[in-house]
Amino acid sequence: MIRSLIFVSLFIHSTLAQKPSQSSPTKWQTLNGEQPLVIARGGFSGLFPESSSFANQIAVSTSLSDMAVSCNLQLTKDGIGLCLPDIRIDNSTTISSIYPKGQSTYKVNGQSVRGWFTVDYTSDQLLSNVTLMQNVYSRSNLFDGQLPISTVEDVTGIKPPKFWLHVQYERFYIERKLSPAAYIDTASKHMSINYISSPEIGFLKLMNSKVNKKKTKLVFQFLGLEDVEPTINHKYKSILQSLDSLVKPYVSGILVPKEYIWPTNNDGYLDEPTTLVDDAHKLGLEVYAYGFANDVPMSYDYNYDPTAEYTQFVDNSKFSVDGVLTDFPPTASEAIACFAHKKNESKPKNGASLIISNNGASGIYPGSSDLAYQRAVEDGADIIDCSVQLSQDGVAFCLPSADLAGDTTAMLPFIDRKTVIPEIQPEEGVFSFDLTWNEIQTLQSQLVSPFGNSSIIRNPANKNKGSFVSLSEFLEFAKAKAVSGILINIENAAYIASNKNLDIVAKVATALTNATFDKQSTQQVLIQSDDTSVLSKFKGIPAYKRVLKIKEKIGDAPKASVDEIKKYAEAVTIPRSSIVKVNDFFTVGFTNVVKEMKAANLSVYVYQFRNEYVSLAFDYFSDPIVEIATYVQSVQADGLITDFPGTASKYMRCPCTDTDPKANIPYAILPAEAGSLLSLIPPEIQPPAQAPAQPLEVKDVVDPPLPPLGKVNEPKDVENLPQRGGSRSGLASAANVGLSLVAAILPSLLLTFCS
Repeated sequence: MIRSLIFVSLFIHSTLAQKPSQSSPTKWQTLNGEQPLVIARGGFSGLFPESSSFANQIAVSTSLSDMAVSCNLQLTKDGIGLCLPDIRIDNSTTISSIYPKGQSTYKVNGQSVRGWFTVDYTSDQLLSNVTLMQNVYSRSNLFDGQLPISTVEDVTGIKPPKFWLHVQYERFYIERKLSPAAYIDTASKHMSINYISSPEIGFLKLMNSKVNKKKTKLVFQFLGLEDVEPTINHKYKSILQSLDSLVKPYVSGILVPKEYIWPTNNDGYLDEPTTLVDDAHKLGLEVYAYGFANDVPMSYDYNYDPTAEYTQFVDNSKFSVDGVLTDFPPTASEAIACFAHKKNESKPKNGASLIISNNGASGIYPGSSDLAYQRAVEDGADIIDCSVQLSQDGVAFCLPSADLAGDTTAMLPFIDRKTVIPEIQPEEGVFSFDLTWNEIQTLQSQLVSPFGNSSIIRNPANKNKGSFVSLSEFLEFAKAKAVSGILINIENAAYIASNKNLDIVAKVATALTNATFDKQSTQQVLIQSDDTSVLSKFKGIPAYKRVLKIKEKIGDAPKASVDEIKKYAEAVTIPRSSIVKVNDFFTVGFTNVVKEMKAANLSVYVYQFRNEYVSLAFDYFSDPIVEIATYVQSVQADGLITDFPGTASKYMRCPCTDTDPKANIPYAILPAEAGSLLSLIPPEIQPPAQAPAQPLEVKDVVDPPLPPLGKVNEPKDVENLPQRGGSRSGLASAANVGLSLVAAILPSLLLTFCS
C-alpha cells in the first residue's frame, strides 16, 4: 500500500512536466511540418524493466503530451498478446528460474535460437508466475522480479496519447499456427493502435489491406545494413536503395537506426549526414530514428549531453526526423520542447544560480588551457576560475593541480623529478614548483578523464590542444571578455611557503592589484581556498568575496562551525555529496547543510558537475540537465561549478525552468524528488543504508597561520619570458582583441553619451 502511494506521488510529481503541445512559430522540417514524435520504447525502459507498468505510466507522465508508447508484441501459446523486448524472453523476465527446464530451440529466420519462448507457455503460466527484469545490465537491477508482464491491453489501458505496436517475427508465429495479423485485427476493434511497425515487408503488405489508414500508420523497420529481410530475401542496404518500389507501396514511414542518418566515424565523431531523410520525404515517407539512450556512449561531438544528440536529429539546417524511439522519453521531450529551434539563445539567464567554470570548460578542452577558458565564456559561464600554481621561479599560472602529471605531459620528460609529497597527495607526481616556467612551457596540456581507465573518455581530438595561461593573462582575458566575475583558487600555500620559499598568496594579491580588480565593483572577485589562513590575508578588501572550500563530505553544519566559517569567509564551496545523499546510485534525501549555511547568510557554491552519465544518480534519468534542475530549483544553490558550463547555461536560459503549473511553457523540466525512486523498491531488497556523513566540526574549519618564508625567489617578469612557439597564448591574443575593440569604440561611445 505504501509503495502504491509513493508511486502515485511520483506519478503526480512527474505529471507536472506535461504540458499541452503548443504549435511552434517555426515550422519543423518534418514531412508534415509538425513537431517530431517522442516514442517511448517499452515505456521508460532506461529506468524500469521494459513495458512494465512503472515504465509505461512514468513515460506518459514525464513526456510531451502527444507522445507514443511502444510495445514489442509477443504471442503466448493461447494467442494472448504480451509486451516483451524480444521473442526470447529469458533476458527480460524471471522465466529461467520459474521454469528451469523450459528451454527450447527454434529456427528463427533460418537461425537456430535456444532459450525460453512465449509460444511454449499459456498466458496464465506467464502472467501468474513470471515477473520482469531489466534487460540492460548496466542499469539498476533492483526492480527485477517486482513487476508483472504487461499484456497489450494493460499498456493501452493506461491510455497513452498514442500507441505503437511492433511485430518482430511474424513468420515465426505463423509457423506455430499463431497469427499476429489476426491478433491485431481483433485487438483493433477495442483499442486504438496508431502505428504498426515491422522489419518484415511481407507482414506489412498483408496489414496494408487490413488497417484503416486514417487511424493507423504502417512503418517498415530497417535492421543492420547486412542483415537479410526474411520475406523477400534482400539485404536491408539493398532495400534502402529501392524505397520507392519495395517499401513505399505498403507503408507511410520507415524506422531506421540513427546511424543510417548521421553516421559516426571510427574516431567517434560525426560524419556528414546521409540524404536518407530528404530522399524518404521526397517519396512522402516519414522517417523515425531509433537507438537513442542516455546511458550509452555517443559521439564525442555531443560532449555527453544527450539533449544535444536529439537536437542534432530534429533541429539542423538540413532536415528533421519525424520521430525518435528512445529509452529515455523525458530527455527527448525536453530536447524538442526546450532546446530545439534555439529556444535558449540570447535569453536572459533564469534563476539566481551562477554558472562557475571548473578550470574553464574542462570537459571539452584540457583544464585551464586558453581554449578551455574561451569555450567557457562562449558557453555562457558567469564566473571563470583559475586554480593558481607556482613554478619553481615564482611564475603564477592556472592549472587544475600542482601535480603536472595528470593535466600535462610532464611525467615522461621529467620522470626524474617525480616525488611523493604527503602534504599534497598520496600518489607520486611531478610538481609545478619543481620546474621552471620555461620548462613547464615545453609541455603540452592534457585532457584527462575523471573516471580513470573506464571507457568514458573525453574529447580525444582535443587531448593536447590549448596553451598554458599565466595568472596575469587570465586576469587580462577576464577583463576583456567582461565576464560577470572570476574565481581564484589557492591551495597548498603553507607547504609552498615552508618548503619552497614561495609566497603564493602575495603573488595572487599582487596580480589582482596590478589588474585593478581590488579597486572595482563591476566584476565579482571570488577568492577561494580550503585554508582559512589564506582567506585571512584577503580580509577587508570590499571588492573580494572570500570562499571557504570544504573538500570533505559532511552531513551537517552545526551553528558553531558555521559561525567559525563566517570569521573567514562570505561563502562556501561544498561537494554535491554533502547536499544530496546518494546510495547505490539512488538519491535518498537532502541534508540540511545548504539551509544551515544560508541561514548564516553564507552563499553556497556546489562542485563539481559533469555530463557523463556514470556520474549521475538514477533519479536524474542519466540526464545532466535534470541534476542541474535539482540543484537550482530544489537545493537553490548560489552557484554551480561545472566542467561543462554550456550544459548549465542551456538549462538556465531555456523556457522550461518555470515549474508553476499555470506557466505557459511547452514543457517543465522538473527537479528529481530525492528518495522517491528508491521508495518504489521493497525495503528488503534496497541497498543497505549508509552511515550518515560526519558533521563539520569547528576544529575542521580553522587552519594554523601560514609559516614564514625563508629566502623568497625573485619574481619573474612573465611578459618577457619566452613563450612556447614564440608567441603568447591564444587566450592573451583573444584578450588583446577584446581590448583593442574597446579602445576602438570608446571615442564613439563618449561622443554618444556627451551628445
